[in-house]
Amino acid sequence: MDIKIADKCGLCYGVKRALQIARDTRKSHEGTVVTLGHLIHNPQVIADLEEQKVFSIESPGEGTASTVIIRSHGVSPDIYEKLRRRNIQIVDATCPIVKKIQQQVETLSAAGEEIIIVGDRTHPESEGLIGYSRGRGIIIENAEQAATLPLRKRRAVLAQSTQDLDCLRAVVSALLVRTEELQVFNTICESTQTRQKATCELAKEVDTLFIIGGKKSSNTNKLYNLSKKIQPNTYFIESADQITLEMLKNSRKIGLSGGASTPPEAIQEAAVRIQTCFAYQNHQEKNVQCQS
Repeated sequence: MDIKIADKCGLCYGVKRALQIARDTRKSHEGTVVTLGHLIHNPQVIADLEEQKVFSIESPGEGTASTVIIRSHGVSPDIYEKLRRRNIQIVDATCPIVKKIQQQVETLSAAGEEIIIVGDRTHPESEGLIGYSRGRGIIIENAEQAATLPLRKRRAVLAQSTQDLDCLRAVVSALLVRTEELQVFNTICESTQTRQKATCELAKEVDTLFIIGGKKSSNTNKLYNLSKKIQPNTYFIESADQITLEMLKNSRKIGLSGGASTPPEAIQEAAVRIQTCFAYQNHQEKNVQCQS
């Protein structure tokens, strides 16, 4: 049995930064400290923050917090304004890469461009980017949706930072025949692209692959979908205790990968769980042989 871990898996820079900001804020600020929405999409990390008395709220008008942390996905400009009107201290943990995309959208909007954002319609990052478009942006999730758009003289297209590069390419191809002049900005972060490439390469090498991360994590879902196309024996799990002997049946090479919000200890716990499962299986097989 051989366990291989994908290169570059685990927490990305933006998530590490957001977690450090949240922990530092809790230590240095009096009163109630909350995050606007879950800081990152990982249930274990959220549970850890709650133990440190950093809870989450769903809207800027909720609760009586004295300090609100803006999560790594970012928010639209109107959210900042709503918090300021309530005299709430704002601590901004938006990923710097997302901030850069927000500024790009704002610049394109000011120039009067129609803006296509390739992303998940309900993802908080996409919702925030739409706010910066000031009514000039729309979210497109796939090439099929792009193909239904009307003809335009000019458009600009960019992507949610955790988008699938193949999806961006497909949308751009669909827009090219519907737009005379198309500006394309590849705003998928380098970490996301590297992670996707490493996971796809690992999927070709193993008998079974486990993608570890929160079910609500966009980038982790994309890792799963990409891997599943290559290796049918791909499983999406949130924690090591979901790994079963049945999943490992007839597998000698096991792969592990995780999303940008998956802590490294979750990867290690999965590796230990797999080793334990194999040890149990070998023990059972030896007992059967002895009994016969």
